[in-house]
Amino acid sequence: MLYKIKSTLKEIVMMTIICLMILAYWIMGKNIDSLLERVKNIDWHTKVNNLMDKLLPYALKAGRTATRPLLQFYYVMADEKTTTLDRVLIYAAIIYTISPASLIPSSVYRLLGILDEGIAIVYVYNKIKDKITPEINSKVERTLNEWFGVEYEFVEE
Repeated sequence: MLYKIKSTLKEIVMMTIICLMILAYWIMGKNIDSLLERVKNIDWHTKVNNLMDKLLPYALKAGRTATRPLLQFYYVMADEKTTTLDRVLIYAAIIYTISPASLIPSSVYRLLGILDEGIAIVYVYNKIKDKITPEINSKVERTLNEWFGVEYEFVEE
C-alpha cells in the first residue's frame, strides 16, 4: 500500500515537472514535441477535478481579481475540445502561479519575483484567449460569486 502511494506521488511530481518544463520551453520557443509525447495519455479529467481543490485556498488569499484568469484557464482546460498542449500549458501556469515555489522568489526580489508568474500567465492567456467563451466567463463569475460573494454594479439612471 505504501509503495503504491509513493509510486503515485512520484508520477504526480514527474508529470508536474514535465508540464512546467513544457511551459518554460514553449515560452522560450524551444521544441517541446518529445516532452509533449510523455503527457499525451494523462487523465486530464482527474487533473482538472483535483486542480479546483488547489485553486480555492490560493483564491481566498489572492482575491477575486487575481483569481479570475486562473478560473478562465481552469474552465478552458476542462473543456473537452481543448488540446493536450493547451491543457499542459494551462495546468503548468496554474500550478506555477499557486505554488509557493518560484524561480525568482518574491520574498527576496519583490516585484521581480512576481514577474515570472505573470509572464507564464500572459503567454498562456495569449495562446488560449480565443477559447474563453461567454459560457466560460459565466462559469467563472458564478464560481467567483460562490467564493467571494456577489459583486454588484451600480447603474445610474
